[in-house]
Amino acid sequence: MSQDSESHQSNNILDNEEHDVATAEHAAEEHHEAHAEHEHTLYSEPLFNIGQFKVTNSLLTSWVAVFLVILLSVAVRKKTKKIPGVFQSIIEKVVEGALGMMDMVTNDRKKSKKIFPIIFSIFVFILINNWLGLFPGIGSITYDGTALFRGGTADLNTTLALGLFGVIAANVFGIIVVGGWNYFNKFINLKALIDIPRKIKKEPTIVLINPIQFFVGLVEIISEVAKIASLSFRLFGNIFAGEVLLASISAMIAWGVPLPFMFLEIIVGIIQALIFAILTLVYFTIASTEHEH
Repeated sequence: MSQDSESHQSNNILDNEEHDVATAEHAAEEHHEAHAEHEHTLYSEPLFNIGQFKVTNSLLTSWVAVFLVILLSVAVRKKTKKIPGVFQSIIEKVVEGALGMMDMVTNDRKKSKKIFPIIFSIFVFILINNWLGLFPGIGSITYDGTALFRGGTADLNTTLALGLFGVIAANVFGIIVVGGWNYFNKFINLKALIDIPRKIKKEPTIVLINPIQFFVGLVEIISEVAKIASLSFRLFGNIFAGEVLLASISAMIAWGVPLPFMFLEIIVGIIQALIFAILTLVYFTIASTEHEH
């Protein structure tokens, strides 16, 4: 009997130890999951599906930014009067300043006015997206265990889409201004090859020069892809790094210390939006002046 009771007690002890280990492991997993919810990842987290379409937290933030841009546009339109008030005067100065900056790149006010709606819309959209990611508690609001909002430009998908849009729009603008055939020859310079038999008697060196021009055109195709990568990775890297920096500092010291860094990130948000808009403007200008002669 004593042996049976001893074995029964030992079994109970083993069961209790196994239960304690399982409880500790479960608590560790819950602790890890709780911290993982606020972890900054390189990719956006899915929230829900609309049919086959997956909605992520960065996409939701971008929708909020679009809504704010539309709201701002409607507010400006409603406040526009023949005799400008304070708000309208400020907006007019901002627009005139933006056009003046664009003129320094395009050297043509007419061209600046044509491009202005696209460039300024890109700037405002990126700026709002950059700032939305800095709002206190933006990563604390959760939906089904996932952060509901994430800075749109802190997601590579968003910045790639913006870069793709900017470069494609610049090329479409170039085709409209320069003409389809001239613009096509910028990349696949058939004109250079056609000119060889026509001009070889007057210019013998054309046999060497024009094939080089043809291959330079092919290199231009690679440069268009590089433009997309340059625009998207620059914006994503700077904004994502800023959010990670703020999150790290806030995790160590939550009161007071993050404020200077937050102010710095507000400035960085403006600068990055401005850089993206100016580079897109440069691409528009190059596309519309190439082969103009």
